[in-house]
Amino acid sequence: MARKLFCELHPICYEISWKKEILKRHIEDFFSSEKISKNHKEKELPNIVKGHSSILIRKLHGVDIVLQQNKVTNIELACEKISGIVIRPGETFSYWETVKRPTVRNGYKDGLVILKGGISSGIGGGLCQMANMIHWLVLNSPLTVTELHHHSDALFPDERRRVPFGTGTSVSYNNVDYRFKNTTDQAVQLIVWCENGELCGELRSEKPFPYRYKIVEENHHFRKEGEKYYRISQVYRIVIDRESGEEIRKELILDNHSEVMYDYSLIPQEQIRSETNV
Repeated sequence: MARKLFCELHPICYEISWKKEILKRHIEDFFSSEKISKNHKEKELPNIVKGHSSILIRKLHGVDIVLQQNKVTNIELACEKISGIVIRPGETFSYWETVKRPTVRNGYKDGLVILKGGISSGIGGGLCQMANMIHWLVLNSPLTVTELHHHSDALFPDERRRVPFGTGTSVSYNNVDYRFKNTTDQAVQLIVWCENGELCGELRSEKPFPYRYKIVEENHHFRKEGEKYYRISQVYRIVIDRESGEEIRKELILDNHSEVMYDYSLIPQEQIRSETNV
């Protein structure tokens, strides 16, 4: 029998471990030379690098709809903190340094959270969707991701998915952060808002960048390994010269091998491959 970690001994032990990690991140940031972006600008930068929208309330099997409704409130509060922030050359955007700690006092509600590979609820739940939005915008730009925590499992079946599987990120205050650095020669700006049941976002810049980007998913399928099913695919980023339209390079950014955590009967049968047909 494997020895339990301290955080697994008792809920109080888990709380102690969690607070220790929060304090650790605060100390690391205090002594870090990294310059975190903090300035907001009401006037939008003129060039749209990438725009995107995602559905706020999806049909998720076995999930209380109230948690999703509360998620919308949480995301609207995060929009107020994020929208308009300008990241200058050399600066780093930190999700939690921008959003700050989600608390009941600040208006946040119980929403959907992922805990220990399962579904639960917690204050500020659903804020991963905002981080996913920002990461998608950044993937379609020359900005450099410096901290990213992938969801390791396939927790839900697809419901009007608009982006390749696995291109999201986990966030949990504050030690599980999402960060990117502006390694370009011009300022960029994030604009986010909620409208008509969708979370909308734009990454803006002072002028167009010389390249544009395309994110594609290939070899997507499900595979049974032993008694479990896994979702398999590769996600690539294609860099294209804006002026000539020529493909400059194709980069593998994600090699998905994610355990399916939902009811196997919801897996599309035509997408299942045997191990011998890989």
